[in-house]
Amino acid sequence: MDRKLLDILVCPLCKGPLVYEKERQELICKADRLAYPIRDDIPVMLEDEARELSPEEEY
Repeated sequence: MDRKLLDILVCPLCKGPLVYEKERQELICKADRLAYPIRDDIPVMLEDEARELSPEEEY
C-alpha cells in the first residue's frame, strides 16, 4: 500500500487512525474493533464490508 494513502486514511465511523496489517491485507480501527479489507491495493472503507475483531485479536 502507498504510504501517503495510509497517512490520510481514517476510520469512516470514528475518524480515528488505522493500523495497516500487511499479512491480512486489512486496515484496523482499534477504537471500533473493525478490520477493513484491502482488495487489489484498494481499501474498502465501508462499514458493511468490515469484519469485527475477535476479543483475541490485539493490535
